[in-house]
Amino acid sequence: MHKKLTITLDEQLYDGLHRVIGRGKISQFIEDLLRPHILNTELDAEYKNMAKNAAREREAEEWCEGTLGGDRNESW
Repeated sequence: MHKKLTITLDEQLYDGLHRVIGRGKISQFIEDLLRPHILNTELDAEYKNMAKNAAREREAEEWCEGTLGGDRNESW
């Protein structure tokens, strides 16, 4: 279900949206732009999938330890 939203924009931005994105496509453009910032369920799912990959997690941990310059169990 879609809801209608009225927003106020600077005239140059409004003209640019029509010129670059095209009339009739602005709503979808804004929705696509905002979705990952508002409804980050896809990002959460991807992070969970990445965490299940033991080899990738081990590699990431080794990279972090190398960047930080020591063992993560080592006290600062």
